[in-house]
Amino acid sequence: MSSPVDLLIKNASQLVTMPAPPDRPRSGGDLDEIGLIPDGALAISGEKILAVGPTTRVLAQVEIGPDTTILEARGQTVQPGFIDPHTHTVFAGWREAEFSQRLRGVSYLEILQAGGGILNTVARTRAASFEDLLASTLAKLDQFLLYGTTTVEIKSGYGLNRADEIKMLRVMEAASQLHPVEIVPTFLGAHAVPPEFQDRKERYIDLLTREILPEVASEKLAQFADVFCEEGVFTVQESERILSRAQELGLGAKLHADELAATGGAELAARLGAISADHLLKVSRQGIEHLAKRGVVAVLLPLTSFFLRAAGFAPARTLIQAGVPVALATDFNPGTSPVQSQALTIGLACLKLGLSPAEALAATTVNAAHALRQGDHLGSLTPGKQADVVILNAPSHEFISYRFGTNLVRTVIKKGRIVVFQGRLKLKGRGDGYEP
Repeated sequence: MSSPVDLLIKNASQLVTMPAPPDRPRSGGDLDEIGLIPDGALAISGEKILAVGPTTRVLAQVEIGPDTTILEARGQTVQPGFIDPHTHTVFAGWREAEFSQRLRGVSYLEILQAGGGILNTVARTRAASFEDLLASTLAKLDQFLLYGTTTVEIKSGYGLNRADEIKMLRVMEAASQLHPVEIVPTFLGAHAVPPEFQDRKERYIDLLTREILPEVASEKLAQFADVFCEEGVFTVQESERILSRAQELGLGAKLHADELAATGGAELAARLGAISADHLLKVSRQGIEHLAKRGVVAVLLPLTSFFLRAAGFAPARTLIQAGVPVALATDFNPGTSPVQSQALTIGLACLKLGLSPAEALAATTVNAAHALRQGDHLGSLTPGKQADVVILNAPSHEFISYRFGTNLVRTVIKKGRIVVFQGRLKLKGRGDGYEP
């Protein structure tokens, strides 16, 4: 007996299913196995995927009625929606002047120590109203959709005090009710030491662990806590204190680790059983071994390295060969990666990190989902999973990296509903919420 279908995509030149066990990310050679189906079809019922396979087989499985929406995908690629597991999307203002400074040779830490960098954005975000932050966040989420990203992790960290950190998290909460892009919120109160605590870091850590973290956890404003564990920011010992407290309160742990120096951030992430360790440009061999042993996802951010003109990139091939599950993210933020395209991330990952197009696509879908503990329902196109789908104006997934810098996204489906069609947003006004 056939099943009724609300939306059918058929005759795709290439359907990328990305099948994977729901309880773990891909690692090693499995990262390259992405489940390609030529002349593929995908059927959706409600918010879920009903059937996937060759077009002739799917058509025999499902019931097409007068209300079924049919999308012809001949010559196009169908894939899971991109997932971006590391962004700083809620902020006020941009930092284009710092871009010019860096081109003149001023380092990131020098800019930060002069009151720029993160602290520049902190001042602007503190001054911004909730309404202004919400409006700018919704506009940024629109752009994510146009680039095919259907789920984003968003970190706080531009408030650095109780009121403004909570304000940022409340903006995420409100945006998630108004916009189809799914938001996974992370508390990053330990993004930097705020100016009013510059000579009293210990007191700021006390504020985080004794007051702000308990409120964030009790109000369920975040799923994870993160710390910028780096020279000149928070030490390994300080990071462990903050994240251990977050775990006691029921939050998952994430870590900005070993970006500027091998400080032992990866080892700490493994010791804590963190869900991910991010950046990892300077990760040690021992750190890699520990990440592999504990199954911590390495979230790599090549756009940041590229934008900062770093001397090198994260050792992706070494991580993969060691068995560390690898994901990719944009690190979208106003200072060091003002880019929202996971397709551009894929291109750089292939050109600079040595990933294959298939590995990079897996790292921005199924493994990115696991970097957010969402792998049980996101990141692949298999029956029963949430229907988050992207149709690319390209005959194969290789075109994402090959057509470097070109947005090939034609149609985006979120929870079974078309939200981008023929490259244009298909959304109603924000007053009534977003609907196709």
